[in-house]
Amino acid sequence: MGTLVCSGKAKGIVIGTGESSEFGEVIKMMQAEESPKTPLQKSMDVLGKQLSLYSFCIIGVIMMVGWLQGKNILDMFTIGVSLAVAAIPEGLPIVVTVTLALGVMRMVKKRAIIKKLPIVETLGCCNVICSDKTGTLTKNEMTVTQVFSSDGQRAEVTGVGYNGAGEVLIDGKVVHGFANISISKLVEAGCVCNDAVIRNNTLMGRPTEGALIALAMKVGLESVQQEFVRLEELPFSSEQKWMAVRCVHRTQQDKPGVFFVKGAFEKVIQLCKTYHCKGSSLPLSNQQRALYQQEKTYMGSAGLRVLAFASGAEMGSLTFLGLVGIIDPPRSGVKEAVSTLVSSGVSVKMITGDAQETAVAIANRLGLYAKDAQCLSGDEVDLMDIQDLSQIVSRTVVFYRASPRHKLKIVKSLQNIGAVVAMTGDGVNDAVALKAADIGVAMGQSGTDVCKEAADMILVDDDFQTIMSAIEEGKGIYNNIKNFVRFQLSTSIAALTLISLATLMNFPNPLNAMQILWINIIMDGPPAQSLGVEPVDGDVIRKPPRNVRDSILTRSLIAKVLVSSFIIVCGTLFVFWRELRDNEVTPRDTTMTFTCFVFFDMFNALSSRSQTRMVHEIGLCSNKTFCFAVLASIMGQLLVIYFPPLQKVFQTESLSILDLIFLVCLTSSVCFVSELIKMLERWRGGGEKAEKEECNSFHDV
Repeated sequence: MGTLVCSGKAKGIVIGTGESSEFGEVIKMMQAEESPKTPLQKSMDVLGKQLSLYSFCIIGVIMMVGWLQGKNILDMFTIGVSLAVAAIPEGLPIVVTVTLALGVMRMVKKRAIIKKLPIVETLGCCNVICSDKTGTLTKNEMTVTQVFSSDGQRAEVTGVGYNGAGEVLIDGKVVHGFANISISKLVEAGCVCNDAVIRNNTLMGRPTEGALIALAMKVGLESVQQEFVRLEELPFSSEQKWMAVRCVHRTQQDKPGVFFVKGAFEKVIQLCKTYHCKGSSLPLSNQQRALYQQEKTYMGSAGLRVLAFASGAEMGSLTFLGLVGIIDPPRSGVKEAVSTLVSSGVSVKMITGDAQETAVAIANRLGLYAKDAQCLSGDEVDLMDIQDLSQIVSRTVVFYRASPRHKLKIVKSLQNIGAVVAMTGDGVNDAVALKAADIGVAMGQSGTDVCKEAADMILVDDDFQTIMSAIEEGKGIYNNIKNFVRFQLSTSIAALTLISLATLMNFPNPLNAMQILWINIIMDGPPAQSLGVEPVDGDVIRKPPRNVRDSILTRSLIAKVLVSSFIIVCGTLFVFWRELRDNEVTPRDTTMTFTCFVFFDMFNALSSRSQTRMVHEIGLCSNKTFCFAVLASIMGQLLVIYFPPLQKVFQTESLSILDLIFLVCLTSSVCFVSELIKMLERWRGGGEKAEKEECNSFHDV
């Protein structure tokens, strides 16, 4: 189960099942690797405990003071229960869940499947992305563009795609068939040592092997594959970095056969003792090795993926045939996405099995490789422990000749210095690294089932740009949760402060229990919930990732909450004092006070839609859900005031139109002050300063 044959030919013998299989080993490693708790889950745990503790302490003090003042203990208990319901943020889990769920739905439209809700927000504080090169940063559409034979002939290849469109040219002359024996021998090896098939311009197999079949089609040698019978195959692996087949020609099946080998130059050249030169084999000298190394470096520096070819009767005594350069162009939009992420403080690291020259060339083309950047080979990673690797991993941009087993070590070293890591992968051996990473990203097209099972997010089209969209969504979701927290805290603090002051100063309670519960419905109800679906700000992707150690209650947020609460409390007490001139609490007094508090809530919600942008910038009706929610709350409040059955329940009476106009003018002050604070922050550069307090980039770490 889960073992798929996708190419090649084989006979399989089952020698183990379950935990005894290679799959079982990977699963056991995955189970041993615990998924880290997301930053949002940690923040919500801390916030919930803090708010509950403070609220219960304040409510206990209010009840105790009221009882000592001689007030009816049952009345104080009723007020205490009402305050507890209003103060405890029971709407917070709902808002978080709904906001994350809507984020997941939006990500599906962007071709990304999120398997765990909190992961959406975790992407917002991701400060390192470790990405595979082939198929993620590049198109994985391989095309041979250069051929270099072992006797020094260089050929240019035209045409793109998995078809025969194009030609192989040496000095402008077309090479076809076996007219040029050196080039043809190289093409023959690439065609025979190959498991791909092209039918009706459709590739079945690996893109790299498809490019070699397309090269053979341009030379007219695609049929040579059918002329050999395969006797043995040594498959490619990321450790040995070469593939070999032992074949015999159909007309000479009584002979032992010939090995055809393709793979990384530094590995293939070690298996060779001679090189092919115009139909004969000559001893492979150090001078020839240096020539091939120079040509391989030249191709690699041009951004080509370089493959070497050899053939011979015995492995270890092969004849070197030459090199081909294969281009895998970057995906459109990836360079711009990388630039945006890097400028916002997200470090992008490329992990590839290609040679150093090719990897660096692609990194340069994508804008990844800066002057002070370093590159590290898989062998060098093997020689280091996690502590040593942690010292240089922040400066390392490219990991070349790296295999899946190096990914876990890279993830651990980055997490060791406090980074929040997103890791991409597609193979079975990537599963453990994906599980260990803060955000495991599996490839939807090329990824294995085990890889997708271990990952938190699956890219349906394997496109790197989708990761950027996910990070943008994550930042937007966190901002929406902060907006809700700001609104709810300011309302909770205002309600607690209002009742506390009235109790401590031995005033009559300005709000009764039913009115407090109605305020709680508004505070946790439609207006509050609608803040969680605020459209994502287009500029949020350019903001640096937040520091996961920071609480959701930053100094900037607390200051805004306290200012809003102060205005609400002062305004509400002013209305209560204004109405209480006869020193007797009447239904009109509580109705004016109650309505004043509700209207303050509505304007406070309006200003809480964004922490940095003005209301006119985000658009008054850009969030239609918010508009409908506020309208519904106002209509509900009017029913409470004017509908006789509800008047009895809430102990209210009808207000005049002048009363309502007065209350609207007074309560709008909380919105105007909040907008003024945003303007002052911009003018003083406080907005950027606040962002830096809330978000430390990976480079700062």
